[in-house]
Amino acid sequence: MDVAPKLRADFRRAFQSRQQWEAHWRECYRYALPQRETTADAGSGGGSRVDRLFDATAADAVDQLAASLLSELTPPWARWLELCPGTDVAAEERGDIAPALDRASAVLQSHFDRSNFAVEVHQCFLDLVTAGTACLLFEEAPLGEASAFRFTAVPIHDVVLEEGPTGRLDRTWRRLRLTPEQFARRYSVEPPDAGGSENPPPIGVLESVQPGANGYRYVAIREQPDGDDGLLAEGEFASSPFINFRWVKAPGEGYGRSPVMKALPDIKTANKVVELVLKNASIAVTGIWQADDDGVLNPAAVKLVPGAIIPKAVGSAGLAPLDAPGRFDVSELVLSDLRARIKHALLVDRLGVVQGPRMTATEVLERAAEMGRILGATYGRLQAELLGPLVARALSILRRRGEIGDLAVDGRVIDLRYRSPLAEAQRRADAQSALQWIQTVAALGPEAMDAVDLPAFTRWFGEQMAVPSALIKPAVDIGARTGVDVLTQVASVLGPAIEEALVDGG
Repeated sequence: MDVAPKLRADFRRAFQSRQQWEAHWRECYRYALPQRETTADAGSGGGSRVDRLFDATAADAVDQLAASLLSELTPPWARWLELCPGTDVAAEERGDIAPALDRASAVLQSHFDRSNFAVEVHQCFLDLVTAGTACLLFEEAPLGEASAFRFTAVPIHDVVLEEGPTGRLDRTWRRLRLTPEQFARRYSVEPPDAGGSENPPPIGVLESVQPGANGYRYVAIREQPDGDDGLLAEGEFASSPFINFRWVKAPGEGYGRSPVMKALPDIKTANKVVELVLKNASIAVTGIWQADDDGVLNPAAVKLVPGAIIPKAVGSAGLAPLDAPGRFDVSELVLSDLRARIKHALLVDRLGVVQGPRMTATEVLERAAEMGRILGATYGRLQAELLGPLVARALSILRRRGEIGDLAVDGRVIDLRYRSPLAEAQRRADAQSALQWIQTVAALGPEAMDAVDLPAFTRWFGEQMAVPSALIKPAVDIGARTGVDVLTQVASVLGPAIEEALVDGG
């Protein structure tokens, strides 16, 4: 079977199964992220989309949750990942390969920092919180640019996704609408004849990335070919350029579900309550009036402005206000409760900025543990569906360019360690526990010194605190000093230092 007809048939089948989600997505975006442009609104970029939105609690909460995800998972201009020796590397060999891995980690992080990654992944986090599924396109930038990486946040309305054999959303179809200039630049193909029109219509293109035997196969075709199958380009990728990830996956469903979907009833109710409050306020300000048609007073010509003189017949009631049938004071109680539930569902009350004095180390650890409990399941899914494929794609590009060696992250020889604040929370807790153990051992006397391997502790503690490997010796010679002296000094020096570091790190 030809490639293009089969691709179109597979796309139509997957698109039909996606249609049941579109109304739900549209409703979520309308109330929580109205400024996000979709395919249907492509011609109205920059226009106002908040005409039917009266309460901005959900939109503000979505912004805060997306910003929290960005700062906790991939903080800009901070090292949030590093390559380290795997489990099969012997202890005496770690010091030999650690400098090379540190250099590769620095190169990798540098390309992320100099690219548009922070801008585009933030847009993806907004989609993730609102629609439950996000798509990040990871392409290789042309030679000569500051970074080898180029990212594009693809709106969920522009892609059709399906789960592959791995259980992830790694089967991707993307629909494009390109101008003739964009079409020729992207595919190095002459655009179709527009018949001399000054405003030629956009050209429809369908791109597909599917898992194959040796990686991922890429195919691009025209949606409406002229006489042929419309094949534009095809090739192979070691890792998929489309990185699709979800917030929560329900059994039997491919697309993810979002916290906005959970809070949507409260969001819609709060929006309606504010609308009714505003209508009631307009009635309270302008009032409803009645008047007798006495031949003198013309109600259609009356203007309720300060200083106006309204004529009336002698002995007539003239213009009189009509009392409202009731009051709407209960709306404040209802609205306050609705807004509190919306903020709770979108984690604003638990992940927001702490207002208060400087926190102690214990408070930092407790807050980090609370964040781990709240985002644990979501972070595990994002690590598997976003961070892992992201780093694999980045290493593939840098290997092809020759900027790093032939490094393969397999967990045995080379492992990937995440250094984001959320990933570091558990390491800070482990470091605090180890420090308390050192202090306890130091107080027990000389008999307890055989239970402590101080050089091993020093190296382990340095790894936990993200100290560069160049500053850690493979072995530490403690000479003739007694174990109690060493432990006492370590505890006295590291005690205040680790507390300060834990507070700053939180």
